[in-house]
Amino acid sequence: MNQSVADSIQQSLKSSTAEFSQNELHVADTDEVNLDEHFTGNAKIYHNPSVAVLYEQALAFEHGSAITSTGALVTRSGVKTGRSPKDKRIVKEPSSEKDIWWGPVNMPLDDLSFMINRERAIDYLNTQEKLYVIDGYAGWDPKYRIKVRVICARAYHALFMHNMLIRIATKEELKSFGEPDYTIYNAGQFPANRYTQGMSSSTSVSLNFAKKEMVILGTQYAGEMKKGILTIMMYLMPKMGVLPLHSSCNMSKTGDTTLFFGLSGTGKTTLSADIHRELIGDDEHVWTDTGCFNIEGGCYAKTIDLSREKEPEIFDAIRFGAVLENVVYNPITRVVDYNDTSITENTRCAYPLEHIPNAKFPAMGNHPKHIIMLTCDAFGILPPVSRLTPDQVMYHFIQGYTAKVAGTEVGVTEPTATFSSCYGEPFIVWHPTKYAEMLASQLHKHSAKAWLLNTGWTGGSHGVGSRIKLAYTRAIIDAIHSGELEKVETTKMEIFGLNVPVSCPNVPADILMPINTWTDKAKYKATSEKLAKLFVDNFKKYQDKASSDVLKAGPQL
Repeated sequence: MNQSVADSIQQSLKSSTAEFSQNELHVADTDEVNLDEHFTGNAKIYHNPSVAVLYEQALAFEHGSAITSTGALVTRSGVKTGRSPKDKRIVKEPSSEKDIWWGPVNMPLDDLSFMINRERAIDYLNTQEKLYVIDGYAGWDPKYRIKVRVICARAYHALFMHNMLIRIATKEELKSFGEPDYTIYNAGQFPANRYTQGMSSSTSVSLNFAKKEMVILGTQYAGEMKKGILTIMMYLMPKMGVLPLHSSCNMSKTGDTTLFFGLSGTGKTTLSADIHRELIGDDEHVWTDTGCFNIEGGCYAKTIDLSREKEPEIFDAIRFGAVLENVVYNPITRVVDYNDTSITENTRCAYPLEHIPNAKFPAMGNHPKHIIMLTCDAFGILPPVSRLTPDQVMYHFIQGYTAKVAGTEVGVTEPTATFSSCYGEPFIVWHPTKYAEMLASQLHKHSAKAWLLNTGWTGGSHGVGSRIKLAYTRAIIDAIHSGELEKVETTKMEIFGLNVPVSCPNVPADILMPINTWTDKAKYKATSEKLAKLFVDNFKKYQDKASSDVLKAGPQL
């Protein structure tokens, strides 16, 4: 065993005595967990097994599994290496029907089709010699958390959810867990019947709020489980009067909290992992009357082009207990090549919060002092940073402009301009204005300052310009947190009306106003007008419920 693996395992053993450890959990007998009555009971049940047991199971029975040089588990997710949003369905039933924003995001499914999928999933799971059952929580605040049970046939999926749910700490807590609030039946190795009414392919991810169940068929991509739970929280939390957000969150040593909004690829995970601040979470949070809390017990980070130099916290978190998806590694040294995208550009790693040395436990913070909206502008038009007015906050939150990064979704092979309402449209359940109104209320109550950061292109559109350096984005965030950027004079940007700072410590002044970085000014103007028109056209579907002030906060052609 090389020294890096030995050190990694030693660190894991040390952490096993921590308050939030998994050390006491065990392989349960079949009568220690009460599964659905349709399960035959023939399978060996692994109920909240230890990480080591899940490693052994994956290595012995799952093709493509291996241990890397740092001690992480490598695995493959099969044909699907990203989410399948076109195959997501929500059951249309009386208890939730009037709450849901039906349409391309939330496509309806009838109860019979759901039950057919559920039966198909359970029948498949009943054929397995072993099943993995993971019980845990979603939400660090006990007032709002829900109990989640995952039933699956792959050790990889069990380890993934062991990392992403909030872990149960003791045998006694596990025994008293009781019935879950929501259950996920993951039979992703088995396809849906394409002829079942409401199916668009052999993949199906269906959610039933009345039965409090989720069924997965035809995709082994583990991110479907994680985002399914986010969808559940996106529905439940507004009913409890609190605001769920697709955001990362960190906090200074003095308690100043920052929320980062953004889709995958905008830098949400990277920028929240700041060694000088405590990490509350990298992706999913809820803003309540008392502050913010993380929904998850772990992080799910993209690993494309990952290096210790650029992202040391994430790089060092990939050790024993972490699970790497679809990466390429040297079969002799077991060193991962994070630059190799031959399997997919959506290479990822799931690891528990404890792997981040400055993670905060419990993962809860104060009311945000700063709101940072991240966008990856493939057109190269939006500035690296701008200060937002309250109306601009509402406008850009509802729009959620960014670019889909290659590999995040099936079929996306290059960055493509997109609008994702609330910076998480695939996961929202209510109409976007519901979340926007709640955000406006929270901003007003707690006087948080808001900023729009572009982590995308500068000097031209994708294919001509270059990606804004991570070092510059970090410097901008440092200036926001220190209060320096708030003192700087701003210049109003043409068409988009954004207030752009004229300077920022450790950032070249000439890149702050985008037009300065373009050689072809006429091309810049034409591209700016093109993007503005996309903004205007996209907002038409919300403008009937938006105020005139919010409408004026967008680009003016």
